[in-house]
Amino acid sequence: MDWNAPVPPFEDKLIKCDCKAVRACPDDAQYFFGYFDKSPWNRSGDLLSQRVTFSHRQPRFGDRAELGVLRDGKFIAFASTLAWCWQQGCMMQFFDEDTVIFNDFENDQFVSRLCNYKTGEILKTYDRPIYCLSNDRSYALSLDFARLDRERPGYGYTGVWHKNLTYAAPADDGIWKIDLKTGESKLLLSYRQLRDKTAMAGLYDNVCWVNHLLCSPDDKRFGFLFRWRSVGANTFMNWQTVFYTCGANGEDLYCLNNEGMSSHYSWADDNHIVCFIARNAYGWQHYLMTDRMPVEQPLSAGSFWGDGHCTFSADKKWMLTDSYPWPSDYSRRIYLRNNETAQVYLVGVFKSDSTLPGPCRCDLHPRLSTDNRTVCFDSVHEGRRGVYLIDVSKITCS
Repeated sequence: MDWNAPVPPFEDKLIKCDCKAVRACPDDAQYFFGYFDKSPWNRSGDLLSQRVTFSHRQPRFGDRAELGVLRDGKFIAFASTLAWCWQQGCMMQFFDEDTVIFNDFENDQFVSRLCNYKTGEILKTYDRPIYCLSNDRSYALSLDFARLDRERPGYGYTGVWHKNLTYAAPADDGIWKIDLKTGESKLLLSYRQLRDKTAMAGLYDNVCWVNHLLCSPDDKRFGFLFRWRSVGANTFMNWQTVFYTCGANGEDLYCLNNEGMSSHYSWADDNHIVCFIARNAYGWQHYLMTDRMPVEQPLSAGSFWGDGHCTFSADKKWMLTDSYPWPSDYSRRIYLRNNETAQVYLVGVFKSDSTLPGPCRCDLHPRLSTDNRTVCFDSVHEGRRGVYLIDVSKITCS
């Protein structure tokens, strides 16, 4: 690949779109939503956002993020949190039409709160932070955000220390399931279980962690990345990664990829996953994979030049994704793929900020509205971190 080329390879083959990005937030602070795998909207169209006062450093314990909704370019606050990070925020999302769930800190531990965003009333506090919610809102999955903060800065939370941080693979911590009705939680898979199940070279000498938990559309299974650091190895950022799927109660653990690197992914349907991974046969690219089967195929090879944050529309007709900055112009791209025709549209190109430290970078993390008409994303292309909207209805509704 010619990294000095003015644009990424294959870009001339894409369908270019003249789509204007509109800033949805004020210009008085730093605004962002967070990760790509959850929607910032409810059915009424209220748009969630976080607001902070700085941008070029990691959060320190005690730094609060304000939580609110964006309406007509204004930020209306309803809560705040001490548990947030640049890449995934505080996992804030609508629980239902009137309530929002998010992570916070209380009594020397990370927790999650259910809040009526119209009144600011805290309705319930769970004794564990959430990582992802089931689609039917019956359960959540949780992990150790302090371990994640240490091993993957920018994705976890600072401010908590506990004895398990001294162990490479503790047997009493790992992936937890929270019953959202009762608040009770149980350990589904421990770090020790995952280490012994994986049993790959270098794993027993290094600290392991998990990241990127995501439930299948029918909530019967979930995926996650099991990682450990292998210093000096020829792997992405010196990590080894095994991509697992698992039954919702911790049963039927299945290794989907163990060839060194798995990155961002999304469930295409109950049985298929799209993920940017390394495969010995075809190299690094997006693959369509079949859960619990050794079946995969490259997805639109020659259309996306690198890793991206992919999601699917509610009707599965569209795949939305983005890119990291291309070296020569340091700009990120947003793409839409028509899954029926395999046509790929270049929706926008947005300048990034090379002065932001790696954990503080502003990935676009694009999200598509349920009616397929609007893309929401975070960006710094106007000099300040902000939440932006793009009307893509001329692509998706034509």
